[in-house]
Amino acid sequence: MLRFQALEKVYSRVPSKASIPHGKISDYFGELTFNDVAMREYLTREAYNKVMNAINKGDRIEREIADQIASSLKAWAISKGCTHYTHWFHPLTGFTAEKHDAFINPVDGGKAIENFRGTELIQQEPDASSFPSGGIRNTFEARGYTAWDPTSPAFILDNTLCIPTIFISYTGEALDFKTPLLKTLNIVDKAAVEVCKYFDKDVKKVIATLGWEQEYFVVDSALYNARPDLLLTGRTVFGHSSAKDQQLSDHYFGTIPARVMEFMKEFEFEAHRLGIPVKTRHNEVAPNQFECAPVFEEANLAVDHNQLLMHLIKRIANRHDFTVLLHEKPYAKVNGSGKHNNWSLRTDTGINLLSPGNDSKSNLRFLTFLINTLMAVHSHADLLRAAIASAGNDHRLGANEAPPAIISAFIGTQLTKVLDHLEMQGKINNDDGPGWNMDVPKIPEILLDNTDRNRTSPFAFTGNKFEFRAVGSSVTCSKAMTPLNLIVADQLMKFKNEVDQLIKSKVGKQAAILQVLRGYVTTCKSILFEGNSYSDEWAEEAAKRGLSNLKSTPDALIKSFNQNVIDLYEAHDILTRRELEARHEIKLDKYTKQIQIESRVIGDLATNHIIPVAIRYQNVLIENVKGLKEVLDNKTFVKLSKNQLQSIKDISEHISEIKDDVTRMIGERKIANKIEDPAESAIYYNRNVLPYFQSIRYHADKLELLVDDKLWPLPKYRELLFLK
Repeated sequence: MLRFQALEKVYSRVPSKASIPHGKISDYFGELTFNDVAMREYLTREAYNKVMNAINKGDRIEREIADQIASSLKAWAISKGCTHYTHWFHPLTGFTAEKHDAFINPVDGGKAIENFRGTELIQQEPDASSFPSGGIRNTFEARGYTAWDPTSPAFILDNTLCIPTIFISYTGEALDFKTPLLKTLNIVDKAAVEVCKYFDKDVKKVIATLGWEQEYFVVDSALYNARPDLLLTGRTVFGHSSAKDQQLSDHYFGTIPARVMEFMKEFEFEAHRLGIPVKTRHNEVAPNQFECAPVFEEANLAVDHNQLLMHLIKRIANRHDFTVLLHEKPYAKVNGSGKHNNWSLRTDTGINLLSPGNDSKSNLRFLTFLINTLMAVHSHADLLRAAIASAGNDHRLGANEAPPAIISAFIGTQLTKVLDHLEMQGKINNDDGPGWNMDVPKIPEILLDNTDRNRTSPFAFTGNKFEFRAVGSSVTCSKAMTPLNLIVADQLMKFKNEVDQLIKSKVGKQAAILQVLRGYVTTCKSILFEGNSYSDEWAEEAAKRGLSNLKSTPDALIKSFNQNVIDLYEAHDILTRRELEARHEIKLDKYTKQIQIESRVIGDLATNHIIPVAIRYQNVLIENVKGLKEVLDNKTFVKLSKNQLQSIKDISEHISEIKDDVTRMIGERKIANKIEDPAESAIYYNRNVLPYFQSIRYHADKLELLVDDKLWPLPKYRELLFLK
């Protein structure tokens, strides 16, 4: 009944129209952010210069200047209708958090004035006891600190001034995703600048850039609310494939449905007002799946904008009677959703370090950063695999165009030839003048996209950037960007040291660079793969090359957490052993709890929704058979009742299998819940509880095909996947 009530709401839905200004986007872009334009208007010259130095050079802002900035920020926010302010941060839940305080302070006479001081801008003390901390904070130790991040502009949401901040414990440990990200952005800047000086002495700063592509599903809210599994887990634990889904490839880049377009217009309007440079929108492969993507930004700002956008699309979708699904695999056997992280490095002189150049000097610089990135991935493939590990992504990796769990890199046939040439020859020829000559073909034609992209590669070079395609749609980009920046920075430092050692031994600079790069190409070849990463042949070949194939989150997390990783983070002062152990425990615990929740939902739906309906329909068939037997002779009865009797038998068998599997699954779950060690508990859930999910689903989905459509309690895939 609930299913058909939900369908009635869908069919009677009147499309809503968002009130969007008809002017140019540029007229309102960034109007709700304290951006450069707003700072120039509201800040004194001294305060403005201090903020810019903090952003560009990492300088500290003195308290007296902070008071000036806070006063100006308050004036700007109040002029926009703000009544409250909050420190906006990224705790280890993976979501964002905020605690709102009003600007008002009581004064004599029963009145109040608006006030906002530098101390309130720079630091707050939200309760840290209930956020995941991996044991860093006890539940009775409540104090934590948020501290202003001036590199990401403040913004206004719901009449509240939101100030991006880091989040740390009372004892100084990082309790968020932003703190280690900012540290890795700083070290990759320094490491890349040192290498850039081989080619250009004028480079003073290198910025890691990020352009994310956010994929998501949209479902009508009435149908969503009629699916307890979607509501509680973000995915459908049951549901037989629709007769038609994505097999005709007619949804990809197709006309955007009218209701979805109205939703997109409104969330893009709100995103643009918040300075999020959303530029692209289109239908994705699966029905009801869509994608949006912005212009590339500095990585920290891009991460903040992605977190903010995920909040926006969910909230604005509700206004249009939609629910946005960010789960990596909300529907079985159709495409899942990823968040492709397009990463590159840009100098303050305007050079993209991953763009091929027009001469040997710029191409050698390009090859230097390309090969060092490949070397970093080769050395730390398991760490990158762990960075994209989650219960949701486990369903997606290696299925329906998502990359597999084997971390490899795709660079295309042209660049493969270039690296092969460098490895085999490694000599210098006269190319375009003395000084910068090498026997490597000119490669600016890479920019013409003569090499096809490989959609099955988890880490692909796509012309002027690397696309980390394996990142899941629901997670913060920080989980991938922090380790990627760290390993590249570490590798660049090693490269610089090796080249300098050769130069000290009287090897010419260009020859030293080529010699080191040549050795790297030989070393990192094992991760380079140009073919179909889905194939069984690649899995076999990858095993021969010694590459890991960590298909589950517990396997990936446990394999990647070792002394080498701890040493890497501690050597660069990113995270301490204690902080890493805490995060490792949090990730394992989150996985365990997600599988635990899904197990409970499966048991409930199977026992209290599906089996009772199946029995009800079975009784209808039994009564029908009894009626036939009463009115037909035995020969005719045997002939005509054959199919009904078989259906009764099939339903009984499926019900029996479901009951047995649910009972066994609950028994295994009880054992798992008694295991105290987070790693052992996660492994037990993965090995002993999770396998029942598929077997229970198989029989439940078979019942969906047998039971009368009018009785089936859950909205079906054909209803969920095709909007009305």
